[in-house]
Amino acid sequence: MFRYFCLNPIAEVGLERFTDQYEKTAQIEDAQGVLVRSAAMHEMELPEQLLAIARAGAGVNNIPLEACAEKGIVVFNTPGANANGVKELVIAGMLMAARDVVGGINWVTDNASDDGIAKAAEKAKGRFAGTELRGKKLGIIGLGAIGGPVANVANYMGMEVYGYDPYLSVDAAWNLSRDIKHVLNLDEIFTQCDYITIHVPLLESTKGCINEEAIGKMKEGVIILNFARDLLVDEAAVLAAIKTGKIRKYVTDFPNPVTAGQEGIIVIPHLGASTEESEDNCAKMAVKQMMNYLENGNIINSVNFPHCDMGVCTQQGRVAIAHANKANMITKFTACFGDKNINITDMTNKSKGDFAYTMLDIEAAAPSDTIEQLKAIPGVLRVRVVK
Repeated sequence: MFRYFCLNPIAEVGLERFTDQYEKTAQIEDAQGVLVRSAAMHEMELPEQLLAIARAGAGVNNIPLEACAEKGIVVFNTPGANANGVKELVIAGMLMAARDVVGGINWVTDNASDDGIAKAAEKAKGRFAGTELRGKKLGIIGLGAIGGPVANVANYMGMEVYGYDPYLSVDAAWNLSRDIKHVLNLDEIFTQCDYITIHVPLLESTKGCINEEAIGKMKEGVIILNFARDLLVDEAAVLAAIKTGKIRKYVTDFPNPVTAGQEGIIVIPHLGASTEESEDNCAKMAVKQMMNYLENGNIINSVNFPHCDMGVCTQQGRVAIAHANKANMITKFTACFGDKNINITDMTNKSKGDFAYTMLDIEAAAPSDTIEQLKAIPGVLRVRVVK
């Protein structure tokens, strides 16, 4: 029996996917798995028996990834599960920036008591006039689960779409319209595009990638959209550029004291994935990944350990080992089973940064003293008898 704990409310349609092998617990200390959305985990004391954390969403900045990896706790996220909801809001953001729809709506609200509002609106609407998206150039930084669909919709709407993604996967490339211009240099997007939207993860290498230098290369009156992470953009530089007219509008899904209430900035209260469908999809994917790991040892969509999938074990035993990514570990693992004359029928080893993961299928159940021998190897973080 596995126990799971929810740090945040998780969509019931996801939790219903747990089988009778799982039990929800009210105490995190009893859980092998934790499901989380936005709850801050950096200051939490993680119990020793905790094996997995599944984030029902893409961002994992609320989870201490390195500390979890060092304890052999696998952290999952759900890339793509909320992509359609975010994609639709990005398109809405472009439309709101192109045409002052929000200003027009606010004008109607402010003048609601005017019996002659219809006639007054005809006189006032000129101040809210804007431009169309058709024929404009859109630059997309990151063509993954969200950026790719945004590119296809924008292309269908008649925009000229430029995409930059040096890590574009084969699957993502196949899903892109052939009309998308795949550029190899960010400067081409900065200098050519009327709209620029960013869809990359927040890493040290991407933090502040839209900065004063980048803005200086952009066209006059450019519109920038940020539905990925606020720290990807130097918002102080954006504010300065709005005042000079360099940037026409900045649309962001991340409210903070720098941007809230500022002229030229449309701030949305983090609604990108706030749809019923997105929350359901994230919950279902998070539960599926957690079950696959707890039952089979497989790691799919982890952010701190490598992808590793051996399907369902058909042998007598399966052992999973989370360990440091260093030389001669496999030799030491196999020697432990060789000493007991236990044959290894299948094995996989993958690494990600400083951490690695090894699974071994064996022809007999793993003896307890062999498991203790594996745990004693320097660099081993956790050993699990999966079967």
